Amino acid sequence: MVKAPVAGRVKTRLGRDIGMTNAAWWYRHQTARLLRQLCDPRWLIVLAVAKTPNQPDPPIWPKELKRVDQGTGDIGQRMKRLLARFQKTPAIIIGSDIPWIKKRHIAEAYKRLSKNQFVFGPSTDGGFWLVGAPRCTSLPNSIFKNCRWSTEFALMDAKRSLSDRNSEDVATLSDVDDVNDLLEFGFAMTTKNIRVSEPHE
Repeated sequence: MVKAPVAGRVKTRLGRDIGMTNAAWWYRHQTARLLRQLCDPRWLIVLAVAKTPNQPDPPIWPKELKRVDQGTGDIGQRMKRLLARFQKTPAIIIGSDIPWIKKRHIAEAYKRLSKNQFVFGPSTDGGFWLVGAPRCTSLPNSIFKNCRWSTEFALMDAKRSLSDRNSEDVATLSDVDDVNDLLEFGFAMTTKNIRVSEPHE
């Protein structure tokens, strides 16, 4: 799931710390790096785009990647809609602001789907950076309903919404919400901007 890197419309919480232009600049380079990092013949990458009126797709997104519109509604409604697009194949949704995501995490998630009805990638703040299902022909009607998004209860609520379907977790990762997260990941700060580098492991 991606957004166009428009100042004031993406990573606004981070923008309150470092400026909206810098936050959009960071997100622009983060998404480009993530797409390069996860490109692999074992899976098909599809960009689920949160459309911004009158805003063209940024050139950093490879033209050969398929795009779909996230549509309207809260994050749960949009994720349910995206999962429902895939009727016969496993589908995994990931966030685009997590510098730690590697190919091994995606491969592990697909592996877990061979034995589970859902898979989640927990985040350290109580949410999740990944959700997947093996086939999406019979999603429970309750999925992602009544979830307290952007809180420490998001993952717990999402699992509760699965109507007793079983799930398994993959690696717990962190996203970037504020300037402290940037420093934790090892991104170098200057007085005027951010120098994007590989996060320290």
